[in-house]
Amino acid sequence: MAGTGNTAQEGFTAEEREAMKERAKEVRGTRSRGKAKADGEADLLAKIAEMDDADRALAEGVHALVRKAAPDLAPKTWYGMPAYARDGKVVVFFQSAGKFKARYATLGFNDSAALDDGAMWPTAFALTALTPATEALITTLLTRAAS
Repeated sequence: MAGTGNTAQEGFTAEEREAMKERAKEVRGTRSRGKAKADGEADLLAKIAEMDDADRALAEGVHALVRKAAPDLAPKTWYGMPAYARDGKVVVFFQSAGKFKARYATLGFNDSAALDDGAMWPTAFALTALTPATEALITTLLTRAAS
């Protein structure tokens, strides 16, 4: 029912619709301009700059870790989120808590990351702080994902 505020009945939330619009712009922009790697990083940094302070600090830290541990991954945006790709396929992305009004930010890995480990493994991680331990884990995951 439209207008009831019940998103389960209405379909996509406003945040989800906005993410889909951002993805459509990203695809159109890439096709029409043949976006260069530098443009992808500029877009990614612009998205990080729009985040609230806590999310921005996490995203900047993740960006630094990716650039150090997986420099061959190309920075870009994906559904309006900072992401890093190999051969055009997103390997890892950062979803701020504010993106979908979540309780915490998420560091996610797509199947192209090939983090396979047995019959079950995590592909998304709640991220609330960058401590030496979380930075070490992220660096290990990025190294595996980028190989």
